[in-house]
Amino acid sequence: MSAADTTTPAKVPPPRQAPPPAVPKAPRRRRTSGGAAVPWALLAPCLLILALVMGYPLVRLVTLSFQKFGQSQLWGFQPAESVGFDNFGKVLGDSEFWTVVVRTIVFAVGSVVFTMVIGMLIALLLQRVSGWVKTLINIVLVASWGMPIIVATTVFKWLFDSDYGVFNALLSKLPGVDMIGHNWFASGPQGLAVIMLLVVWGAVPFVVITLSAGLTQVPSELEEAARLDGAGAWGVFRYVTLPILKPIVVMLTTLSVIWDMGVFPQVFVMRGGHPEAEFQLLTTYSYDRAFVVNDYAQGSAIALLTVLLLLGVVAVYMRQMLQIGEVE
Repeated sequence: MSAADTTTPAKVPPPRQAPPPAVPKAPRRRRTSGGAAVPWALLAPCLLILALVMGYPLVRLVTLSFQKFGQSQLWGFQPAESVGFDNFGKVLGDSEFWTVVVRTIVFAVGSVVFTMVIGMLIALLLQRVSGWVKTLINIVLVASWGMPIIVATTVFKWLFDSDYGVFNALLSKLPGVDMIGHNWFASGPQGLAVIMLLVVWGAVPFVVITLSAGLTQVPSELEEAARLDGAGAWGVFRYVTLPILKPIVVMLTTLSVIWDMGVFPQVFVMRGGHPEAEFQLLTTYSYDRAFVVNDYAQGSAIALLTVLLLLGVVAVYMRQMLQIGEVE
């Protein structure tokens, strides 16, 4: 055996690997001191306008509701006296006030339900018609939505007129129906039903346009998968379409409740500026107390209670939206 065979081979060191190229560090963005103030600066004009338009009336409303303020105080013959919560006690202890509250809630709930149901049906039907039909219906909806409330109220007043109303004439053409000369405003429930129809007619276009925009975001793949799983039209709507539209439905419902509880010109104009007791809602009731009875303090107290009631609706809306955000 030779020496070359007995010598151990020398270990060859592994080749050195080239170091990875240094990744250039992104330059740090310098936080400007005014970054947090930019949103407030952009919102400042809107907040200023709201403060000017709503700030003083709201403060004056709250002030009047805690004072004794009638015609004597209005003309300066007597100073306004602070009475604490006496105005609220008189209002809350009046059975007529609670009758008006119940009537307003029933009116608002009925208007919202009919508005949302009819608006949803029309929005779903628009997804299944041709393009030119959809365009024509959208034009009609925008035209009816843009009609002034006073004009729409006058048209409805003529449609349901007891002597020259078109609606009575059309109903009288049905077999066994004679509605000629029928006065829809002889009773409160029938008259409020007509006013509710007017409110729904004016609110449906906005709901239809908004829901139609939301329906474009519903994936057709999910609807097709639901149909393949055996779901019918109602199942697809309930388990696929409605959950996706839930944020929009909650928003529209809340806005409709606020708008319908604040209905004033429809009732005021429909009854010729003097709504009877059976037609009084919270808005007209507050107006009558302030400007007909000349008790501005009680009128302000009723208006403030209405605002608090609407704030409760807004609180429910915010809670629903926060729950939806947590789920998503």
